[in-house]
Amino acid sequence: MSQVTIESILQEKRLFHPSAEFSQASHIKSLEEYDRLYNKASSDPQQFWAELAEQELHWFQKWDKILDWQPPFVKWFVNGKINISYNCLDRHLTTWRKNKAALIWEGEPGDSRTLTYAQLHREVCQFANALKKLGVQKGDRVGIYMPMIPEAAIAMLACARIGATHSVVFGGFSAEALRDRLIDAEAKLVVTADGGWRKDAMIPLKAQVDKALADGAVPAVKNVLVVRRTGQEVKMEPGRDSWWHDLQKEVSASCPAEPMDSEDMLFILYTSGSTGKPKGVVHTTGGYNLYTHITTKWIFDLQDTDVYWCTADVDR
Repeated sequence: MSQVTIESILQEKRLFHPSAEFSQASHIKSLEEYDRLYNKASSDPQQFWAELAEQELHWFQKWDKILDWQPPFVKWFVNGKINISYNCLDRHLTTWRKNKAALIWEGEPGDSRTLTYAQLHREVCQFANALKKLGVQKGDRVGIYMPMIPEAAIAMLACARIGATHSVVFGGFSAEALRDRLIDAEAKLVVTADGGWRKDAMIPLKAQVDKALADGAVPAVKNVLVVRRTGQEVKMEPGRDSWWHDLQKEVSASCPAEPMDSEDMLFILYTSGSTGKPKGVVHTTGGYNLYTHITTKWIFDLQDTDVYWCTADVDR
């Protein structure tokens, strides 16, 4: 029997150099510039991140101390006051970006929607005021069990705007998985939709929420805010459930962003729980805002003229 040789193609040694025009327009224009940034970060990491925080983000109040490192606990920008919703939206409203597309969305059925920064700001403020009308306050936890629609992002930004911690639960998870995460997070309110689409089939999200909350299984949840997505008939529990489009008519489009401490909780993200009880990973505000902003800016080299495209395999 002849010996078979398997050739590996996993080793890639070719280099593809960018054009001079591309490099000149980039945020980091050369390997030499990258090396300078790397060396600066390595030699004085606290000052490196402090300069970026001051240059790249809006702060209501500057920090007293860059880093408080008491192993295993770490605090960045101690006593600094910031709001990630303000940084995503408000600071652009006095610039030309006000009328720039902030969110371009297309759903599985082919429907689409584009929101400028000004329009998205208005929607977020209304959603935030709807949450406050339902009793959500700074420090409360909100569960988000949504299809992939603009209101999912709007809900997250609205929670951050008023200082409520959000926890996004994947819309494909069961009622039992949703229930466990709501209990652990001590959620006071759930944001959901009547349903969503998955491979041309309607998924009954609101029905799953009802099942998760049945018989008082999640006692902390007092309200459910429902977005109309599919138009399917759903049961609305009197005194607990509200339609977003009804509340939208009753609330103001003005909602100042709450100054948050840099170390205030921003969101909780749970593991899948495939090996046991799901673990809730907590992300705080200031450090997360800066790190995600600067790594996205540098790694993807996002420019004002770019469209950052992200897809989900289903509208869930």
